[in-house]
Amino acid sequence: MLSYILKRLAIAIPTLLVLIVISFLLMHSAPGGPFTSERELPPQVLANLNAKYGLDDPLWKQITSYVWGIVTEFDFGPSFVYKDRSVNEIIAQGFPITLTYGLLSFAVAVIVGVSLGVAAAVRHNSALDYAAVGVSIGAQVLPNFVMAPILVLVFTLWLGWLPGGGWQGPEYWIMPVIALSTSFMASIARITRSSMLEVLTSNHIRTARAKGLPERRVILRHALKPAMLPVISYLGPAFVAMITGSVVVDIYFSTGGIGKAFVDSALNRDYAVMMGVTILVGALTIFFNLVVDILYGWIDPKIRY
Repeated sequence: MLSYILKRLAIAIPTLLVLIVISFLLMHSAPGGPFTSERELPPQVLANLNAKYGLDDPLWKQITSYVWGIVTEFDFGPSFVYKDRSVNEIIAQGFPITLTYGLLSFAVAVIVGVSLGVAAAVRHNSALDYAAVGVSIGAQVLPNFVMAPILVLVFTLWLGWLPGGGWQGPEYWIMPVIALSTSFMASIARITRSSMLEVLTSNHIRTARAKGLPERRVILRHALKPAMLPVISYLGPAFVAMITGSVVVDIYFSTGGIGKAFVDSALNRDYAVMMGVTILVGALTIFFNLVVDILYGWIDPKIRY
């Protein structure tokens, strides 16, 4: 198992370095510059700013310094807009909020989705199965940018039960978590149901039932684990999609998460913050895909070889 993990790390680390270099080159090739505005700066002022941030150095030197700072000190450099703040400080302010409701949304989506999918598969062609499929289809066609305004309209403006924005306590978490988790919950339920139906018709399940094992034990011990393989392959990208989907949640619910920082940086040409958030999301993508690969190897040892 250790050699399997090391092989995956040997792929993940170079991939992350390539991501950093590509992100830097894309931002560097964008039209204009971080100090471009409708009112042009005097040439001497622009030259001083470029010298201050090292933008007048050769491209190879800028890339080397940027990559070295990230690898050795996890330093994304200074912000081009907020003169007294670094990119690390901006990310550190918003990322814990995004991570909090991202993890809560992930937990809700997994628990509800897997439970709904297993229940629908076990009670195949029953009223419960039809209801679960209907809920999944209905939830899947409601992405977070549709759910968010509906939730605010119903629970804040009409009923007045929940606050419509902010991040001051648990009551502020409810609507962002629902908006972010609903469509993912539906996908997990659909995948779980399909996989569980396939596993329940396999030979080892028929053998377990023929031995007289209780149905609960057959489901939880013999069917659930192999049925989770397709679900686990979906969970890695799903979690990263929840983090990136926080842009909509941050805007609608004013949570102050990293999504708003990314939007503001794009509007203000703060390329340093844009690169920092992009690399962070890319690193999370690589990390959770690595976790999925490791879980795959643990659930099904044949995959390691």
